[in-house]
This record gives sequence, C-alpha cells and structure tokens, in this order.
Amino acid sequence: MATPGKAIDPIHQFEVTPIIPIRIGGLDISFTNASLWMIIVLLASLGLMVYGTRKKSLVPDRLQSAAEMTYEFVASTVRGSAGREGMKFFPLVFSLFLFVLFANLAGLLPGSFTVTSQIVVTFTFALLVILTVIIYGVVRHGTHFLRLFVPSGVSPALLWFVTLIEVISFLSRPISLAVRLFANMLAGHITLKVFGGFVSMLLGAGAFAALAPLPLMGVIAIYALELLVAVLQAYVFAILTCVYLNDAIHPGH
Repeated sequence: MATPGKAIDPIHQFEVTPIIPIRIGGLDISFTNASLWMIIVLLASLGLMVYGTRKKSLVPDRLQSAAEMTYEFVASTVRGSAGREGMKFFPLVFSLFLFVLFANLAGLLPGSFTVTSQIVVTFTFALLVILTVIIYGVVRHGTHFLRLFVPSGVSPALLWFVTLIEVISFLSRPISLAVRLFANMLAGHITLKVFGGFVSMLLGAGAFAALAPLPLMGVIAIYALELLVAVLQAYVFAILTCVYLNDAIHPGH
C-alpha cells in the first residue's frame, strides 16, 4: 500500500520499479513495471488486429471495424505524407502508431504505468525512425542523399551556412520527436496527479471538504483532455515519421 506521501507525490507514478529482480554480473536486467506494461500494450495491440480481423465479415462487428478503421487511417496518413512509395514503410509506421496509441491510453488507467512517459522509450523509437531514414536514404540514393542538406537555389556565399542549419535541423529531429511525446505524457499525468491530490486533501481537511468538487471537476476536464492528447500524440508521432521517411524517399529539395 502506498504511503500518504507517495500517494500525493506526482512524480512517484513514473518510477520504474523491479517486479522480478534479475542481475547477471554487474548488469541489471530486472523485469520491471515498465516491462510489464510494454507487454500488456503489445498484447493489446496484437489482440486488436488478430481478433479484429479473424472473421473478415462483410458486415463487421465493432472490433473488426476498429481494426479496419485504424489500418485505413494509418495507410491514408502514409500515402498522404510519403506517397505510394512510402507504403513500403507502412508496417513500421503502423506498429509505432499502434504501440504509442495503446501505451498512451493504457497510462490513463488507474494503477497503470505510462510507458511513453519514459524518455528512454520515446528516444529509442525516434532513433529507430531516424536510423531507418539514414540507412534507406544512403542505400537507395547513395551520395545523392546528401542533397537533403543542400537546398537548391541558395547563393554560394550562404550555402555553407544554410547547409549547417539543415544538418543541425536533421540531427535535432530524434530529440524533438522523442521529447514531444515524452513531455506531453509527463506533463498531463503530473497535472492529473496534482489535481487528484487536491481532491484528497480537501476531503480530509474537514472544514474545506465542500471545496473538493472544484478540483474534482478539474480532474474530469483534464482527463478528457488527456484522452484527446493520447490519440493526438500517437498521430503526430506517426505523421512526423512519415514526413521524415519522405525525405529518405525524395531527398532532393
């Protein structure tokens, strides 16, 4: 049972704690609450697509409709941002979108753990995207991929400066992609925890118990907003991935 301090502490919810301690030499590979919720999110994602598409009915049920709508939504996003050639990356984009979406939504369940509130997780996803862009761009276009950093029509006197800006901008992509998702999840859950702490403190304050509905209404409003943010951030992560992959497909400015 959590102590009163931990129950109100808005940061405690992000603590990674071992469930099954495992140490090999000096390496800690314990099975943690983060590991558990990653598996839960993965199983939920697989469950939606496997069970939602197993019947392939002409008149789909709710689960099949959800699976098909998710598939078509991501497919249209990829085609719209990276063209038809970008569909070769559809499995990557779809997997990232589905995992981030379910991780964001699962983090809103009471007693859960928000996987996407960990910068190491979001940065790993962002690094995967950027490495895919670089590797595919170099393999497909060779040195022509470097034209991504050399805009056309720029004065030779300013070319070196503009190229430097383009390189810095490209290298900052995994950082911005990771921090955007991490920061939104972190800030939203901290706000929910703070307002929830206000409710519990006012209810225990006796004379001020009548004020408890005020922060409670705030919690309800923020929770609804967080549901929207959970879906929106998964979409933003997917569409930015498509935009970056489009640079690997068409590196010329």
